[in-house]
Amino acid sequence: MGTLLVKNIHTLVTMDSARRELKDAALFARDGVIEAVGALAEMPAQTADEIIDASAHIVLPGLVNTHHHMFQSLTRVLAQNDELFGWLKTLYPIWSRLTGEAVYTSAKLAMAELILSGCTTSSDHLYIYPNDVRLDDEIHAAQEIGIRFHAARGSMSLGESKGGLPPDRVVEDEQVILRDTRRVIEQYHNPARHAMLRVVVAPCSPFSVTRDLMRESASLARSYGVSLHTHLAENDNDIAYSLEQFGYRPGDYAQDVGWVGADVWHAHCVKLDDREIGLFAHSGTGVCHCPSSNMRLASGIAPIRRMLDSRVKVGLGVDGSASNDAGHLLNEARQAMLLQRAGGNPAALSAREALEIATLGGASVLNRDDIGALAPGMSADFIAFRLDTPAFAGAVHDPVAALIFCASPQVNFSVINGRLVVRDGHLLTTDLPALVAHHNHLSRALINGD
Repeated sequence: MGTLLVKNIHTLVTMDSARRELKDAALFARDGVIEAVGALAEMPAQTADEIIDASAHIVLPGLVNTHHHMFQSLTRVLAQNDELFGWLKTLYPIWSRLTGEAVYTSAKLAMAELILSGCTTSSDHLYIYPNDVRLDDEIHAAQEIGIRFHAARGSMSLGESKGGLPPDRVVEDEQVILRDTRRVIEQYHNPARHAMLRVVVAPCSPFSVTRDLMRESASLARSYGVSLHTHLAENDNDIAYSLEQFGYRPGDYAQDVGWVGADVWHAHCVKLDDREIGLFAHSGTGVCHCPSSNMRLASGIAPIRRMLDSRVKVGLGVDGSASNDAGHLLNEARQAMLLQRAGGNPAALSAREALEIATLGGASVLNRDDIGALAPGMSADFIAFRLDTPAFAGAVHDPVAALIFCASPQVNFSVINGRLVVRDGHLLTTDLPALVAHHNHLSRALINGD
């Protein structure tokens, strides 16, 4: 990878322990790791293998996406007026026709969209495995496009005939699930610092897997030292199902099956009550907030302010591209700020808090201490937006807040693991027009049943 020098940075947002915001700054990285941040004169060298002049840019840590279903980019804008359960029942039959090629292509498209929005690290929750689909399909896409990736081996085992929500034809045998989960962990998971690829154990949800699978998955994950992830407390129907089937609220059910702790994060958590928030805070359990999806499905407003005040780990997620219909992570930070304010408090979430959730918060949720901030020893994952554009006109007196308050642009450049993957707004690691065309071809065939 060699050396990289970014100089003349208009504004550098470090997200370091002092939350410094530096003017006319520089950053130096070697072999994918940051060596110095500060004034240009303080850099280890005044030249490098790659030099970027960022005089008209704001530079910040790469954003971290902690929840997605990338295959859903094939089925956008369907079930437009349904809540979660009705939306799922509409889409399950379509998703049953997924192929490995479709999952690979949709993942690569979703990753491209994320990268252009400022994301440098993403998790993805692939929970449906019809036909020849394997988690490997997404992993190969991530390795080719160059994103830092947490591949979550999801699963569904509880079909309609056994009281679950999904049709029987899209669920798997639990022993098959556990066996394949072991395989992908052993084949792909890298626990090292600065790792580009990690594997997560991720049964889909309490209404699509058995209690036994939740417990066995937790045991399996902890035997390998990998993280756990699922959906929880997404809407009122989710709460009702949990009470009826388990006799517990979702947070209590999670605790009962071993799904709380610093190695666990749950998506949504819209309906957690104060006691459950306290449980998550005390146990170190993380939450992924997906504001656009929660609004699209009318799930409600997650109590993020209360979670933050209770010191719950909170990150951001774009969620699946069929319940958000977009994968713009910077815009998700903007939505998070605005949605908290919709409850009547204009100070419920500040712009800088939203940006912190999208960087350091996501890193914490994924149990990483090497991303989310720009400081010596951290991974060289950072992004830059041009400030001399109509979107930021009139707001350059506070460019950091402008990132969240103003229109959400695409990055001008992005560096992941010390590698330049976006230059002058152009993604360098894939043929984007060809990818979009092939993705649309597969989408039409999937939706039409061809």
